[in-house]
Amino acid sequence: MREFTVTSPLIGGVLIGLGASLLLLFNGRVAGISGIFGGLLFRKPGDTAWRAAFVAGLLLGGLALVAAHPRAFPSTGGGGPLGLALVAGLLVGCGARLGNGCTSGHGVCGLSRLSLRSLVATVTFMATAAVTVFVSRHLLGAAR
Repeated sequence: MREFTVTSPLIGGVLIGLGASLLLLFNGRVAGISGIFGGLLFRKPGDTAWRAAFVAGLLLGGLALVAAHPRAFPSTGGGGPLGLALVAGLLVGCGARLGNGCTSGHGVCGLSRLSLRSLVATVTFMATAAVTVFVSRHLLGAAR
């Protein structure tokens, strides 16, 4: 197990904040990933190019990190079955639609705008995540 350092999370947080700020400044849009990706799936006329560029940037950024620092994504198992990952992703997408946004939209952009609705949504996301981890690890005995 590696020791925790503050450098990587700090750089990541600055980059996320910078990306969200630049999108708002230059495009007038909130960086909610589920909304941006959903707009690609359910086409909004004249609104596709920036959404595709944003999603491509997310994917290319991840690929660049893997190329530059392969140990950033350890391959020590724990991935689980692909079907389970697909169902989990679908549930997350449905939850983001029900919550009118995702953790990036509410947690990063909404909280920075002091939105009470985003605060409630983010607390709900985090509490649900904690309960899910507890149930899967301690009650269902999933691998750590």
